[in-house]
Amino acid sequence: MNHDQAMMQLAINAAKEGRFLTWQNPMVGAAVVKDGHVLALGHHVKYGAVHAERNAIEKLTPEQLFNATLYVTLEPCNHQGKQPPCSELIIHSKIKRVVIGQTDPHALVTGKGIARLKTAGIEVVTGVLADQAAALNPFYTYFFQHHQPWITLKQAISLDLKLSLPGQRITLSSSAALKQVHFERANYQGILIGSETAIIDDPSLLTTVKSPFPPIRMIIDRRGRLRNHPNLKLLTDGVAPTWIFTQNNQLGNHQWPAHVKVISLADGQLSSVIDYLTDQGIQSLYVEGGRRLHQAFCDAGLGNELITYLAPVTLGANGVPAYQPKAGQLIKPSYQFFGNTIRIQGGIQNV
Repeated sequence: MNHDQAMMQLAINAAKEGRFLTWQNPMVGAAVVKDGHVLALGHHVKYGAVHAERNAIEKLTPEQLFNATLYVTLEPCNHQGKQPPCSELIIHSKIKRVVIGQTDPHALVTGKGIARLKTAGIEVVTGVLADQAAALNPFYTYFFQHHQPWITLKQAISLDLKLSLPGQRITLSSSAALKQVHFERANYQGILIGSETAIIDDPSLLTTVKSPFPPIRMIIDRRGRLRNHPNLKLLTDGVAPTWIFTQNNQLGNHQWPAHVKVISLADGQLSSVIDYLTDQGIQSLYVEGGRRLHQAFCDAGLGNELITYLAPVTLGANGVPAYQPKAGQLIKPSYQFFGNTIRIQGGIQNV
């Protein structure tokens, strides 16, 4: 690993300090280096707060910044958003060299920050540990490259490929696996279930990770069944936003608590739900099921990844079967044990 790579690794490590705090902004890290010495590290502290470059630069004096090198995991912005453009701050600071990990895929930024720095006479190096820098924000990158959220289908099934028993809530996974799921949810901006799961399981869909931006709980309720179940946790707890997608116009006329939002769908298609989430800037979606919802995603060719928790139990002939995925193998599958439950994760083919 050469010097630039070693310093970029420090910036990558710093970026991770912002995990679960940056919401729809990416995690970004920065390091200011001069004469072989690391003078300051910075990261994007929180959504809406100062960016990583400013967080690092403001720790130093003009003398320290003069002719220094800035390492940053993502291309500096060149536009006014919630914060002023970082490119102008870098230029004003008299930094002479900027080393960038990943070029920002966001159309507002792509190439513009780099061009502005070069115009000001600053030496710019790009692509240093680019893959590692991009791995900080895979959903952010996918969203702005493909203009839709990354979609993960998650299921917990028995050895005989069943989800549950009819009309009953049962727990298949080990306590260790359940703990992993509660942590896993925090990586996503939205968690989606169908109305059947909401009514039978009455889940809270919360995460054990403390964050000012908990995932939005989402329910597809085309027929408006939730009007008859107003006491469900998702509709009463007020601890995180709940969005309901429906074709029943009467559902929107109900007096829901402030944390509940009803979105009317004209056609009831999953593609319309995804289009709405895209318009709202939701970059990642964790689909917890049940079977009909997973099957609908599969049939519509929507889904990037499948996570299956396989439990060492059988439910027999009366068990509710899991959805039927398309033929093919998972892409780059990985396997982990959580207690007696196997977690299998991999990309979905044929989407």
